[in-house]
Parts: sequence; structure tokens; C-alpha cells
Amino acid sequence: MNTKMTTILMMATFALSIPKLTNAQDSRKKAEISKSDTSIRPFKINIPQAKLDELKRRIAETRFPDKETVNDESQGIQLAQLKELIDYWGNGYDWRKLENKLNALPQFVTRIDGLDIQFIHVRSKEKAALPLVLTHGWPGSPLEFIDAIGPLTDPVHYGGKAEDAFDVIIPAIPGYGFSEIPKELGWNPDRVAKAWDTLVKRLGYTKYVSEGGDHGSVISNALARQAPSGLLGIHLTMPATIPAELVKSINAGDPVPAGLSQDEVNAYTSMRAFFGRNAAYGEIMVTRPQTTGYLLSDSPSALAAFLYEKIAEWTESDLKPEKVISRDAILDDITLYWLTNTGASSSRFYWENNNNNFSAEHQKTARIKVPVAISVFPHEIYQAPESWSRAAYPSLYYYHKAPKGGHFAAWEQPQIFTEELRAAFKPLRK
Repeated sequence: MNTKMTTILMMATFALSIPKLTNAQDSRKKAEISKSDTSIRPFKINIPQAKLDELKRRIAETRFPDKETVNDESQGIQLAQLKELIDYWGNGYDWRKLENKLNALPQFVTRIDGLDIQFIHVRSKEKAALPLVLTHGWPGSPLEFIDAIGPLTDPVHYGGKAEDAFDVIIPAIPGYGFSEIPKELGWNPDRVAKAWDTLVKRLGYTKYVSEGGDHGSVISNALARQAPSGLLGIHLTMPATIPAELVKSINAGDPVPAGLSQDEVNAYTSMRAFFGRNAAYGEIMVTRPQTTGYLLSDSPSALAAFLYEKIAEWTESDLKPEKVISRDAILDDITLYWLTNTGASSSRFYWENNNNNFSAEHQKTARIKVPVAISVFPHEIYQAPESWSRAAYPSLYYYHKAPKGGHFAAWEQPQIFTEELRAAFKPLRK
């Protein structure tokens, strides 16, 4: 037998002697490799043209319902208003403009706790810049913060001082945007908060602050409860301040209790209206996220209607959100959900959270010891009173009412949002 044949036989015998891994063992091995991967990889967006063409085709084939039977928005977004949006989406909107804008920013992906987390990371040219994590919500996305990046990282150019500078980190919650979709249970606010701390420290920072609205407030609350080393403080635009004794009566639609201040009356009535007529979308996602996903994954116009309604309701715009956020920017956000097919996975975050995001008791705010700052925007879902805020957050050190803006504070009013963060975090820079 020649040498070549002998070598082949030896290799074959060696291969046969290696025990085959079962599927479970193979999955565990891959998981071990995944967890050990701490690399930070550059990320660029390049949506295939075929996907964009398919979107245009589906938009053109939209079957609209008949017109509402009322003369207002009480049955939902009016047909004429949605048709105008959908027509522009199919005939005037250009996704590539956003793609180019985002690709001009430093974008990255890193693997944390078994998932790829996509994020934007813009360092300020100022040496003393404070690292800042910005966390979005639903129906928003990391796009909420894009126009605030400049004022936050380059304050001198935007009317601030060099000592106001931030290094900005904007991650996409798992199941949102370009972050990986979880395939297992457990990616709740606490787990996301731990992932954010890992991300910040992987970037080389030892001290940082966190800001959020909507889901971002819930995740920032969780981060503050965990109080990891280096977390200097948090800033919230949708704090959890409703006292425990009022939660049940608000949910029941009870009349305003006696003894409340005017700010507290306003907050009570806002929340009663919200839970009475406007919170059904959340109940659907908390209880049936998968069923919701079928609708949002198959029809772009259905996705647009579902997201656009809340953008309209929660902006300071008299239900005409284009007054404060450009139509292109709104469609950027909606298109991001469509292209990443995250209608179902973003809904599942409600399933994972399944909590009252406005209740001080449910969010365990009394456990928070790190410094807390709150900015109240006039068209937020409710305007948290200072009295409730101080009772809910014992470590509250900053409370201020912003002059303009709604639920999407940074998206609507990036300059005011930036000024709030500069003022709120100034004491923590020392």
C-alpha cells in the first residue's frame, strides 16, 4: 500500500473515532463559543433592493377598510389621514436616504448573553465627555435619538459648553431594529439592563449615565435597581410615580379622589383616560404578541396604522405628528420595523415586561439608590407631579418641566431634550 493511501485510511479511521455531538451538545458548544465572543464588529446597513421593491408592491396592493363612521379619531386613525401617509410611503419615500445617514455614523455589533446587539457609538471630541446610554421604546426605535447626537456630543456647536459633552451609546433593544431577535424567554427589562452595563464596560468605560423614555425608562429603572459599579445616575422622561393606593382606582375608572393637588388631579385624569380608552394596544401585545405579529409582519399598511396611531397620539401635535416630526422620519421608523420584521418580536417585549410601567410599586422605585433625574414633557402620556416623583424616587435630585414636547422627547424636541440632559447630569460630572 502506498504512503498516500495509508495516510487517507489513517485520517478516515481518526475521523470515525471522534464521537459525534448530539444536537443538544452541538447547541451547547455553540452557546459556549458565543458567550466567549466579546468582539465589537463594525456594522453597515445594506438592505437588498428586492426587499424595498417588495415593500413598494405590498403598499400598492393595500386593501383599505371603509371610512370611519365618526368625524373624529375616536375609532382610530382616520382613513383619509392614513391614506395620505401610505400614498407617500409608496410613491415618494426613499429608504436609502436614511440608510446613508446611518452608515455615516459609527455603528457596531457585539454579542452579549448569546445575542448580537447592534448599537451606535459616537464619541465626542471633548476629552471629559460623559458616557451616556440612550434607550428607546415602542413604537419608537434608536432613530428617536439621531437628531440629538450632534447637540449631545458637540455642545459648543449647539449653544452649550465643552464641559456639557457626552459620548453617546444608542443600542437597539433585542427584538428591535438590527439587534438580534431572542429565540428564548427571559429577555425582560432586567436582562436588557444587565446587557447595557456589559456593553458600556466592553467599550472601555468605567463610569456612565443612562437615559430613557417608554421602555427606556423601564430599562433605566431596572439598571438603577441593579446599581452596577460605575452607574452614576439615570434620567427619565416617563417615570413610574403613581402611588400604590391610586393604581386600582385609576384602572377602575373611579372619580378623582379628594385631597389631590391640581398637578395630581391632572395626572390622575390623564392616566384614567389612557387606561380607559387608549391602552388596549398594550393589552394585545402583553397577552397575544404572536397574533399581533402575524398582522404586523404581513401588511405594511397595517403596521403603519398601528405605529402611526400612537405616534400621532403621543406627540404634541393635535394628532398631526408631521407638525413636529417629519413625514420621512416617521416613515423611517415604520420602515425599520418592516424591513427587520420585528412586529412580533417587539410586541413580545411587552409579554416579557407584563407590568404597570407607571406604578411606583410595580417598578420598585423605592429600591433605587442611585441619583435620579426626571424631565416632564407637557404632552407625555401623563405629567408626573413633583410630589409623586419625590415620593416614588427617594434619590431624586433633579425635577424639571420642559416647555415643549411629548412622549418622544428627543425625536420631537432634540435641542430641549439635550438641554434637559445637560442640566440633569451636570452635578454628576464632578
